[in-house]
Amino acid sequence: MKRNINNILRLGILTLFILSISACDQEDFLENIDKANLSDATQWASDGNADIFLNDVYSQLPNKWNSEENLDYYTDDYNISHYYTSSNWRQGVCIAPSSSTTNPWGGTEGPTERNYSWENFFVYIRKANTFIQKIEENKENFSTDWYNKRMDEAKFLRAFFYSEMFMHYGGLPVITVPLDRNAMTEEELLYPRESFGATFDFIVNELEAIVNNGYLPVKYNAGDGEAGHATIGAALALKGWMELFAAGELFNSGTPYLPDPENIVHFASPRAGLYAQAAATNKKFIDQYGDGQYYELFDDIANFWRAANEYNSEVIWDRQIVANVSGMGANYERRGGPTYVLGQYMTWGNYNPTQELVDEFKMANGKDINDPTSGYDPQDPYVDREPRFYDFIVYDGAPYKLDWMPETDIIYTRIDETYPNPDKTNQIDLAGKTDAGDSGYYQKKKLNPDAPPADDASGQNFVYYRYAEVLLNYAEAQNEAVGPDASVYSAINKIRARGGIPDLEPGLSQEEMREAIRSERRVELCFESKRYHDNKRWKIAEQTMGTQRHNMVIRNTVPSDNSGVWVYSVEEEVKWTAAFNLKQYMTPIPQDVIDQNPKIVQNPGY
Repeated sequence: MKRNINNILRLGILTLFILSISACDQEDFLENIDKANLSDATQWASDGNADIFLNDVYSQLPNKWNSEENLDYYTDDYNISHYYTSSNWRQGVCIAPSSSTTNPWGGTEGPTERNYSWENFFVYIRKANTFIQKIEENKENFSTDWYNKRMDEAKFLRAFFYSEMFMHYGGLPVITVPLDRNAMTEEELLYPRESFGATFDFIVNELEAIVNNGYLPVKYNAGDGEAGHATIGAALALKGWMELFAAGELFNSGTPYLPDPENIVHFASPRAGLYAQAAATNKKFIDQYGDGQYYELFDDIANFWRAANEYNSEVIWDRQIVANVSGMGANYERRGGPTYVLGQYMTWGNYNPTQELVDEFKMANGKDINDPTSGYDPQDPYVDREPRFYDFIVYDGAPYKLDWMPETDIIYTRIDETYPNPDKTNQIDLAGKTDAGDSGYYQKKKLNPDAPPADDASGQNFVYYRYAEVLLNYAEAQNEAVGPDASVYSAINKIRARGGIPDLEPGLSQEEMREAIRSERRVELCFESKRYHDNKRWKIAEQTMGTQRHNMVIRNTVPSDNSGVWVYSVEEEVKWTAAFNLKQYMTPIPQDVIDQNPKIVQNPGY
């Protein structure tokens, strides 16, 4: 927080980012050949020059495709028996690091998503604050429309960065001016953490003001010159999510999960109307912008993430990605999906859905698999499942064909003792010693169908928020606020209908609807970095992460020649022993941060 901001005013490095965030078009950019060497005097002399600085703020948006470990590794949706920081975290190991770090390789500091270290966060905030301050100081140089729009874009970016850190750490130092250790006293530089409630209010109030100002467009579509910039839709969706997140039991029960005298990880007293507030915000989005006005569910969820479908009707807020440009493409497919495709090693095999997640997928008739009338057969478990199961999950015997593949492959995860080299197949790796999957399943959802796994090979934008989540957020908030009324059914049934399954049965109690919403949310949003925060806010991680997850292990009764019957056995993961300590609900602050600024209070339990 105490770093000098002056260095960020030299922005020659930004020309690369112009390729992905088009705040001003290429023709305008080329009108001034000196823009790569702007001075502080010329940086703020015109709309176009100032846009280059804002591009750099946009460039700080995390490319979560390229995190070696994504946030779902810290959940019960994946079985990750590897060498990651998440492997330690899943065994209950989480301690405050000595210094700010985003180390994914065997670290012990908990999740940072490779983007949100304490140090990185304040760089992002400093850049946003500098832009806000400078365009205010030089307001006379800018057109009114440009000034109003760009000011709200910068404030949105700042609120977004704060929201991402808030979900991991709780209360934060709320800084709205650029800090300069050459011009400020120590007292001015050293900010304390605000309470959980004050930080929440700052984020939500900033987003509310942006929505009310109305300076931003509601949505950008494919081909729009400023696609990728902040919108009113993004601000309202984020506000609704922040309200739902903070309304959860972990933060809003009046009783902290561990002693919290500074109220940095929970509201000092419960906010009784917060679910109703979240419901109202998400309902406003649905009524004013949803159901086909600006946003609606994209009709083909299996192809939602295809690059050709960027900015489709469901996309609310995303980060632009450019394929085959070093540092700007996506590497997501390199790390997950079937390890071997058509006999060739293709991926690290990391994205291994657990049996717990697979069991959440319904039957084609819409019934849970534990319903005795559903038709589910545990010895033939992949027959007549809902369409999303086949779109999202690679299971034993699954046909696997992406567009870049010359032909269809059949993926087997069963233990086949007749195969001469089992370490070079996709069969389950219970010991976690190879890149083959550890759960009996692989992920298909979100994988690029257009290009084989390679560095920077993918160009799909990373979607932070989409309209399906607004519907799910509304259904949950409204059910918690007033119960399962017709609007709750309507929101959930839209998700189910797009997913290809029948509507929920009528007459559910509030508790039954709560479980239905949570199940639907887990399926619809799986592998989108949502489950971690749901486990947290619902205060269920003690159960979901404190007990062993399960794999599907398939063996033949005559293993010598596979002449017997293939038996499907749901078994506990074996490589690690699951553990969860209450302190793990929030991420620890690096010790050197506290050493440098004694006003910073550590999170409970560390």
